[in-house]
Amino acid sequence: MEKTALITGATSGVGKATAKKLADHGYNLIICGRRKNILEELKESLTPKTKILHLAFDLRNRSEVAENINTLPDDWKNIDILINNAGNAHGLGDIHEGDINDWDAMIDGNTKGLLYISRSVIPQMVKRKTGHIINVSSIAGKQTYVGGTVYCASKKAVEAISEGMRLELTKHNIKVTNIAPGAIETEFSEVRFKGDKKRAEKIYEGFEPLIAEDIADFISYILNLPERVNIADVTILPKAQSAVTTLNRS
Repeated sequence: MEKTALITGATSGVGKATAKKLADHGYNLIICGRRKNILEELKESLTPKTKILHLAFDLRNRSEVAENINTLPDDWKNIDILINNAGNAHGLGDIHEGDINDWDAMIDGNTKGLLYISRSVIPQMVKRKTGHIINVSSIAGKQTYVGGTVYCASKKAVEAISEGMRLELTKHNIKVTNIAPGAIETEFSEVRFKGDKKRAEKIYEGFEPLIAEDIADFISYILNLPERVNIADVTILPKAQSAVTTLNRS
């Protein structure tokens, strides 16, 4: 039976890697992001493997989310898997010196955007009594670190949302999985440091971080487990990491 997965943040990192992995397994994909040109390129590369629909919109804009989801073609309306992957970090500094625009970007993207897309997709899952929601959180949602207070708060919110979803949706036969990656080398740090590649690279010096494909592999794994099994919550770390700021650097 064909299944349809919607992936947010599909233009880079974990989202893009997950789209490629699920395409290999024949899932129909709705790939979402803000960068239309990258979505088009990804669609072109994956179309030989599966059916692809790409939607370019800003997850932080409630009306854009509703418009795109509410106007899906009939053969795309029944979404079996929602992968809430989109997220961002902006800046690194103490709370009394923080940039409020950075705070808004993180809370709007990491928390409110996840809620907007979930509110649009989940009702049809409830109606059909089936579905699987995967929320990509962060180790920062489990452990706060200096300089990352608001980012950590936005990811702690994802953890709470995942827990609440599971409590509310189990009776509707819907699975909810929360995945909290540790140090993972994607565009994450480059975005956080406003495009400063040298500063971003220093974050990963002296150890081997996770890569996007590691998380994509795990997502593929949990989606292929027996229907009776639900992986509720998991933290995935690189071997060199034991806590959010505890790393074995050589």
